[in-house]
Amino acid sequence: MTDIATRATRVVATTGGRRRLNGGGPRSGTIVAFLTPFFLPFVLFYLVPIGYAIWQSFLVVRRTGGQYGASYTTFGGFEQYAQVFQNDEFWSSIGRIGLFGIVQVPVMLFVALIMALLLDTPLLKLTSFFRIAAFMPYAVPGVIAAIMWSYLYSPQLSPVVDVLEGIGLHPDFLGPGAVLWSAANVSTWLWTGYNMLIMFSALQSIPQELYEAAKLDGASNWAIAWRIKVPIIAPSIILTTVFSIIGTLQLYAEPAVLRQISSNISSTYTPNMLAYAVATGNNYQQAAAVSVVIALITFVLSFGFMRLTSKKAGL
Repeated sequence: MTDIATRATRVVATTGGRRRLNGGGPRSGTIVAFLTPFFLPFVLFYLVPIGYAIWQSFLVVRRTGGQYGASYTTFGGFEQYAQVFQNDEFWSSIGRIGLFGIVQVPVMLFVALIMALLLDTPLLKLTSFFRIAAFMPYAVPGVIAAIMWSYLYSPQLSPVVDVLEGIGLHPDFLGPGAVLWSAANVSTWLWTGYNMLIMFSALQSIPQELYEAAKLDGASNWAIAWRIKVPIIAPSIILTTVFSIIGTLQLYAEPAVLRQISSNISSTYTPNMLAYAVATGNNYQQAAAVSVVIALITFVLSFGFMRLTSKKAGL
């Protein structure tokens, strides 16, 4: 027993010594060398701009000697943020984008889920073709997609409008009550395939034995889809929802392009458009404050949704 204990002690001591040797020196240098290409751009092009924007949001521009005096920049505390929250255009853009997200995100994710379930069923043929076809819109840049759809929305150019008017319908896709949903349609067309692919990948990881056992118990394809597949891929559905919330609050390209052919979209139509419009007026500090507020709202909504749904799903 004493010999065994002595040998065990030596093994532990030797292993510990090896761990200490491996934990420092050349190995640490190798780890740093591998991580530097990631962390250096991350710090320079992500953390530094964020920090600079936050700092700018606390500055204000003042003038000496009245309206035509020399201007200077000084620390203003939360003055810029107070102006953001007192801006009616900011709250209008938030309400508009909130309505957009409440309708567009569930519709898009529901369509993506149905498509993923259809592609996962063995009854559907040519799944590779349909998977690529559904994903193709995501390969189109957002600005190009918005330009393409603006052509289809334009009353003077659209063949769709001509066909609908030929059967007695007179749609106004760019009217005040429809232009928001026209932009939502562009976003849905762009991102449904992307979300579908995430859900479909999660479905592919489910063991086939679960389906076989369910079929032996008499479960139908419908029951397998909604009682087995959907609950298992709940983390993927939550993930795509979080991505969609973030993307909704970042909406810019679609309404900015449609604004060129519609007078019902103002320069402050969405929060991001408002930040850009303020920045083009040379009020960079106010634009920084708007951007920081948008980032905070995005974080609160996405993180809050993820925590709430994860608890309910038992994740």
